[in-house]
Amino acid sequence: MKACFLAALLAALLTALPVRAADAPAPFAANLFQGNFAGKDAGDTAALIPGDRVLVRLWGGGLQVDDTMTVDSAGNIALPELGSVPVAGIARDTLVDSLKSKLAAAGHPDSQVYVAPLDGRSVSVFVTGGVRKPGRYSGTPTDPVLGFLDRAGGIDAARGSYRNITLVRNGAVVERFDLYPFARKGTLPQARLRDGDTLVVGERGPCVTASGAVRTPARFEFPQGKATGAALLELAEPESRASHAALRGTRNGAPYSTYLPVQELRGLTLADGDSVNFLADKTGDTIMISVEGAARGASRFPVRRGARLRDVLAYVAVEPDRANLEALHLKRASVAARQKRAIADSLRRLEEASLTASSGSTEESSIRAKEAEMIARFVERAKSAEPEGIVVLEGEANIALEDGDVIVIPEKSDVVLVSGEVMVPQALVWSGKKDLSDYVRGAGGYTARADEGNVLILRQNGAVARDGDDILPGDQVLVLPRVQSKSMQIIKDISQVLMQVTVSTRMVLGLPSL
Repeated sequence: MKACFLAALLAALLTALPVRAADAPAPFAANLFQGNFAGKDAGDTAALIPGDRVLVRLWGGGLQVDDTMTVDSAGNIALPELGSVPVAGIARDTLVDSLKSKLAAAGHPDSQVYVAPLDGRSVSVFVTGGVRKPGRYSGTPTDPVLGFLDRAGGIDAARGSYRNITLVRNGAVVERFDLYPFARKGTLPQARLRDGDTLVVGERGPCVTASGAVRTPARFEFPQGKATGAALLELAEPESRASHAALRGTRNGAPYSTYLPVQELRGLTLADGDSVNFLADKTGDTIMISVEGAARGASRFPVRRGARLRDVLAYVAVEPDRANLEALHLKRASVAARQKRAIADSLRRLEEASLTASSGSTEESSIRAKEAEMIARFVERAKSAEPEGIVVLEGEANIALEDGDVIVIPEKSDVVLVSGEVMVPQALVWSGKKDLSDYVRGAGGYTARADEGNVLILRQNGAVARDGDDILPGDQVLVLPRVQSKSMQIIKDISQVLMQVTVSTRMVLGLPSL
């Protein structure tokens, strides 16, 4: 119950934030008007459709026809002695050949044919209302309505309607168009335009914006009284992972917001200006765990949420001769994120200390400025450090697993890696008779920048030991650099950052000369 309340509160806070215009989804179907429909169709190659007028002349072979015929609603013209002849869909430039073949099949191979479509000439159509460039545009009667709208710059997103477009002829509305069926399924009513017709784009209707986990993020327009949650779901197509919806808008002149399951949105009536953000706010029943290191077989395991380490280890096949089960540990994304935040906090304090350090003289001020510049470069490098998020498992730890956890089973090792501020970083064969000084000598000794009293020993299980502890096979010896500054606070802060980065990334961060 508490989790649901927090999720709802978070959604309300998110929806209360202003949305920049550049981030708002575009109106649905706005991509139709990119100039692709603006080109004119060639009158000769356009196909005949119902309503077209055709001048037909036939002579010879016992036929005598000279008449203007109209393609009926079934796509036919009526020829004497032949009856209904289908012509819809036939290109104008192939109509003669098509009729000749039909006459030959009907027993009139010697008949001559002349056909002249009368509606292929250019027409001028006025486009006005909610378009970007109202005006008079030329085309052919077979040009689609989209072509004339495209030539007028498309629908004005601020005031034009995509769902209320009318064709006016002699002062009367003869056709209405809704562009949504075409944008979604490619269906658009056929219309024969005539010279002097007017296309009027009406005022934009109620709009609701859908964003988040949806397949079609956009601002959707609805006919008056039909803006419902069910209609929005059909248009926006939420993804399967979308479980909740954060709705914000205005009701009775006051801000309104609510957070509810997607299915409950279906029964709501929406208002103009509403915004619905679909969220994946439901946890799954399984999580994915990975295995790295000396394991064989599957490396990824889907397990039930709440599973513990031993539950998964029972299904992990290891190589007994190679696996160091005593050094088993986890890598966890949430721990890496906390380590990243801790480093960022330490870097912030370091920057503040370097910028606010006082100076007693001009010479000291110059030194401080140079020191601040070098610290700034060090901070930039430290910000790029990516912690591994290692979780050290002590004893028989059987912790609950998180989604994305990586179980690391290190391989047995007979070497010790020595790196950091040593002359020749390298791997040395482990021996129980050697101590820290022996391994450092084997790596060429300390550099001039080494802090000989600040050496870390990183165990294979992720644990951190100090330089006085015994060194075990597979350990990594890291010699940290010595921090030099006149400010004790800066020395403390840099040392803390070095320690955090070294432990979380298992590598020494280079230190500038201060």
